[in-house]
Amino acid sequence: MNANFINMFWTFLNETKSEVKKIAWPARDELIGSVIIVCLLVVVFASILGTMDGIFGYVIRNFIS
Repeated sequence: MNANFINMFWTFLNETKSEVKKIAWPARDELIGSVIIVCLLVVVFASILGTMDGIFGYVIRNFIS
C-alpha cells in the first residue's frame, strides 16, 4: 500500500471522529416522540396507498373485462 493512502485514510478517520463529536443528539423523550410520529405516519400513508391501489385495481380490472 501507498504511504500517502494510509495517511489520507487516518486523516479521514480523525476528521470523521471530530465531526461525530459535533452532532447534537436528541434527548431520549424527543427521540421516542419522533419515532412514534414516524411510525404513525408510515401506517397512515401505507393505508392510504393500499386503499388507493385496491380501488384503482378494482376499477382497472372491471374496465378491462
